[in-house]
Amino acid sequence: MGLGSGTVIWLFSIALVLQSCLFTVSAKKIYIVRMKHHQMPTSYSTQSDWYADHLQSLTSATPDSLLYTYEAAYHGFAVALDAEEAESLRQSDSVLGVYEDTIYNLHTTRTPEFLGIERELGLWAGHGPQELNQASQDVIVGVLDTGVWPESKSFEYADMPEVPSRWRGQCEVADDFDPKINCNKKLIGARFFSRGYNMASGGKELQSPRDQDGHGTHTASTAVGSYVAKANLLGYASGTARGMATHARVATYKVCWETGCFGSDILAGMERAILDGVDILSLSLGGGSVPYYRDTIAIGAFAAMEKGILVSCSAGNGGPAKATLANVAPWIMTVGAGTLDRDFPAFATLGDGKKFSGVSLYSGKGMGEKLVGLVYNKGGNISSNLCLAGSLDPTIVRGKVVLCDRGISARAEKGVVVRDAGGVGMILANTAAMGEELVADSHLLPAVAVGRKVGDIIRKYAGTDKNPTAVLRFGGTVVNVKPSPVVAAFSSRGPNMVTPQILKPDVIGPGVNILAAWSEAVGPTGLQQDTRRTKFNIMSGTSMSCPHISGLAALLKAAHPDWSPSAIRSALMTTAYTLDNTNSPLRDAVDNSFSNPWAHGSGHVDPRKALSPGLVYDITPEEYIMFLCSLDYTIEHVQTIVKRSNITCSRKFTDPSQLNYPSFSVLFGKSRVARYSRELTNVEAARSIYQVTVEAPKNVVVTVKPSSLVFRNVGDKQRYTVTFVSKKGVNQLGGNAFGSISWKNAQHLVKSPVAFSWTHI
Repeated sequence: MGLGSGTVIWLFSIALVLQSCLFTVSAKKIYIVRMKHHQMPTSYSTQSDWYADHLQSLTSATPDSLLYTYEAAYHGFAVALDAEEAESLRQSDSVLGVYEDTIYNLHTTRTPEFLGIERELGLWAGHGPQELNQASQDVIVGVLDTGVWPESKSFEYADMPEVPSRWRGQCEVADDFDPKINCNKKLIGARFFSRGYNMASGGKELQSPRDQDGHGTHTASTAVGSYVAKANLLGYASGTARGMATHARVATYKVCWETGCFGSDILAGMERAILDGVDILSLSLGGGSVPYYRDTIAIGAFAAMEKGILVSCSAGNGGPAKATLANVAPWIMTVGAGTLDRDFPAFATLGDGKKFSGVSLYSGKGMGEKLVGLVYNKGGNISSNLCLAGSLDPTIVRGKVVLCDRGISARAEKGVVVRDAGGVGMILANTAAMGEELVADSHLLPAVAVGRKVGDIIRKYAGTDKNPTAVLRFGGTVVNVKPSPVVAAFSSRGPNMVTPQILKPDVIGPGVNILAAWSEAVGPTGLQQDTRRTKFNIMSGTSMSCPHISGLAALLKAAHPDWSPSAIRSALMTTAYTLDNTNSPLRDAVDNSFSNPWAHGSGHVDPRKALSPGLVYDITPEEYIMFLCSLDYTIEHVQTIVKRSNITCSRKFTDPSQLNYPSFSVLFGKSRVARYSRELTNVEAARSIYQVTVEAPKNVVVTVKPSSLVFRNVGDKQRYTVTFVSKKGVNQLGGNAFGSISWKNAQHLVKSPVAFSWTHI
């Protein structure tokens, strides 16, 4: 369904003389209206009353048309209107803007050990794990997603103290959700927001905080799930499952439904989370690249940031194509995805004796040892290559293994198509778009996923051998895989198309084949035909990496309760690593080439080092306003985001790149010289001295002044200026390169990636 779609038809009856009615059809859409809240007349006691009266004075909208009023995250309301009514509101002096609602999409045991937090990160500032656990109990993570399966053991609360007294949230009652039974000292909030979805789609789903999809349960348990022994998916990845911050609390806000996540519902969820008192907000969902004043998540996140709430969002699954990022606002933590050091090997042996390795989570009865026929491209059309529904001929497929190209339809869905046509197995082969990335699925028939190179070999064999055959075998779970981490091919890439002066993503975290809690309302594949029910599931996506970082942010908040959201993000960014477990630079799963900061940002998070980063790049709300004022936005646009009526933009940066961000994005356009200033705050020992180290491409000269920074006290701030000069005579138009600026002493390395672009953006 397209943006702003899901049109609801309203029928206005007009009484006719004596008996009959004539119905006029008027298409209504959902709009989010930004009001000039400071203009509210003194005769109104609440903004909600004023909004309702103002709406009725300008339109024929009924009270039912007013879906939400916002105050904490936004000054305005969401309403169902026809085009003429929306235009009437736009003409009002009390209205800053009227924007059509947007539909956002979900970005769909061993992780703690891989990250080095199996013992809650060891020592922190002289304190032990027990003290960090205790501090974590005061941290509340809000998860906006598809709801929660409260019966999961990941949300049990053994030995947790009372809920923090500052908490103002609640668990809402529904036909299938009893707060007295389903909520506890761990799961302390469960709400749902569906008015946008109901208005646009007719509201066919049960209105409840309960998760019917599985995605929300998976993300919430990844962030803060309790220890669960013997967790596994159908025997795979068996071990103890746990979230990143096992002692933190969680509140879930269901904003996503069958047809997507409506901006009006998301904003209502963010509003409520801010008022409830969360410390971290986690959103594994997003849309496209739009200006920040049109981005519901960016607007809500700005309000959260002003309240000291860190907002962590997934970067999107649009990779490996460039410029595919979502959630790029600089006040949002933007998270890409990498692999773990765990794999689920499976093997395809061909009739010519060649054996190829892939991955699978198939758990049923195997194929045995006997080779069977292999089918590919029988029917000669792309649909059959892709194994799309209805494309396979049962007379050709029955009793054989089918080779299917990855793409268009869901991976596990292709297996169902093969099974329904009588096939006994599937080889799922990547195309050039996916490269060598392998994602495991719990298929409903024996199936092995292979990379593009292997796929091409098998395609050639199937097309040239007179009697192609194959047999599939499965190898369970293996760990200590090398190299790892590797940047996931699906992880969205830069450059940032909204503000190219800000380098995104910020970091990567584990996002491939992640085991976490699951909803028992749906099978592990999410397909209707999947009648299996599991308590845990293995999923991949930046949806999975985002809650890892949300949970780690909760640990940092517990350790450093006075840190701002930008300080926490800075600590996670500047301590991230860019070497894998073979001591090689991070690689890209697409083609095994070296990755770069447009794919991995500052690198892969390192929780141990993030707890003690040495220095941080802090940013105040006022500095974010100066950043917004440096963009090509009107005052009204800035006010839409900031919610302040007195914004004049009298103070602004000369360039958006002047924001005190922990990374650099240098754009060489008409000038060959770019000069930026940054400020570092000492959060560690007094009397600390740091020296600068620069890595730069050969065609760029980088100068940093001063070259050393001295911090006499904890909390001291020091500024430095860095000048980037593109050498003469080098035509790099359209090109890009990468480097870094690091401040280090014997204890700490504070590293910032630098991206260089030669363009006239």
